[in-house]
Amino acid sequence: MSSSRKTWSKRKRAVIFAVAPAVLILGFGAFRLARPAPGFPTAPVMRKEFVDFLEIKGEVKARRSVIIAAPYNAGDLQILTIVANGAKVKKDDALVEFDATSVKQKLAQDQSAAKSAEAEVAQAQAAARLKEEQDLTDVMTAKFDVQKAKMDASKQEILSTIEGEQAKLKVIDAEQKEKEAEAKLKADRASAGSDIASKQQKKEQTDFQVKLDEQGLHSLILRAPIDGLVVLQNHWQPQGGPTPFRAGDRAWPGADLMELPDTSTLKIAARVEEAERGQLKNDQLAKVAMDALPDRSFEARVATISLTASLDFSAGWPVPRNFSVELGLVDTDPRLTPGMAATVRVAVARVPDGIVIPAEAVFRKSGRAVAYLKKGPKFEETVVDVARRSGDEVLVAKGLQPGEQVALKDPTVGK
Repeated sequence: MSSSRKTWSKRKRAVIFAVAPAVLILGFGAFRLARPAPGFPTAPVMRKEFVDFLEIKGEVKARRSVIIAAPYNAGDLQILTIVANGAKVKKDDALVEFDATSVKQKLAQDQSAAKSAEAEVAQAQAAARLKEEQDLTDVMTAKFDVQKAKMDASKQEILSTIEGEQAKLKVIDAEQKEKEAEAKLKADRASAGSDIASKQQKKEQTDFQVKLDEQGLHSLILRAPIDGLVVLQNHWQPQGGPTPFRAGDRAWPGADLMELPDTSTLKIAARVEEAERGQLKNDQLAKVAMDALPDRSFEARVATISLTASLDFSAGWPVPRNFSVELGLVDTDPRLTPGMAATVRVAVARVPDGIVIPAEAVFRKSGRAVAYLKKGPKFEETVVDVARRSGDEVLVAKGLQPGEQVALKDPTVGK
């Protein structure tokens, strides 16, 4: 009997030693579920205004911009200097300067031709004056001869018949010479006028060409017509594909070199689906976050919403049809530039006195929405009725009361 008791005692101790670790493990696990570790994240259930946001992606654009193009009549266009992409410029700042060597050479040649043409005009005018003076002298001489012949003919009464007839013939001959001298004067005047007009026309042509050369020379420096931000345009390079213009490149006449958006007219442009468009209205307030400016946000208002859908070629293939939306910025920042990506949160609805918790405090369990309500050192699973979700907040219709604390992590899942 004593031996039997000893055997049972040994077996009892063995069972206790075997079961004890399992009991301790289960107890520790239950303790962890019932009593979360110090610092377990929670958030208060709050009564406040709930704002339902529609989040859309957009891009900063300028309502007004100017295209800077290469000149048309300036010969060979090789870029010497060009401002950097993204540079902010003021009105009349130099943007692009082209090599002016060939234009200057042509200008010098055309200026020389213009001086030669001017000299030819002066020479023709001088020759015309000399010729006219000679012709006028000949006309005056002829007139004098006519008068003399007439005086001689007036003496017919004291002259013989033969001498009288000879005097009459001299009058006729003198009058004929006078007519010939006047005709020659008229013809020489017309000839000189035509010659001078021809040379004057040639001079005007050379002067015009010089003016074009001077304009071409002036056009080789492109200046900013407005304050703005430089956005260089691409051109095709055989080895590099689409590449922004840079110093050393050649440009064709009229080539678009850069766009100069007016940074005082910045807006947010976005595209939305039909269901989203139905939630938007003009003048709705929005918060805008820029990926490139994470240190601040911007206020904006919905300005325009397209009435009809259009193809959105920026969205890939197949090309979708959606609606365009523009928002006007209420505030701005000198760091804002066209092309920046923007995340827009438009306030599409407001509940002034709602029960609100963080979205991360709602969990899905067995097809239901639940929250873990803090009860002393424990968390109690509570079914909640979610009325709306918006970004990082949830509007709760039933299940929670203001002032309660809810877990931000699932306490039933080990950390």
